[in-house]
Amino acid sequence: MTGPVQAKGPAPGASATVALAALPAEAQRMHQLILAGGPFAHHKDGSVFGNRERMLPRQPRGYYHEYTVRTPGARDRGARRIVCGGTPPSRPEACFYTADHYASFQRIAQ
Repeated sequence: MTGPVQAKGPAPGASATVALAALPAEAQRMHQLILAGGPFAHHKDGSVFGNRERMLPRQPRGYYHEYTVRTPGARDRGARRIVCGGTPPSRPEACFYTADHYASFQRIAQ
């Protein structure tokens, strides 16, 4: 496993990977829900992720969708997300995990 992709890197989103089994249990469960097409707890889950931070590989708008990873004890959505790309969203080509609200990403390897 390599470290998270930082905002100042030559190949954003491309080299950092994390095994699905190494993610928090909440992230593993969200990944299962994504593949099943839901149901999702937050109305923003499944919404288009714009990749404004340009941390993930460049793709056309609408390619990436974001999902909330529950953070125990958080009163709001927290900072953890899974962002997946591909069509349909339930069959993503690639998924990325961020624990710090888009400051870094790790590609999820199964």
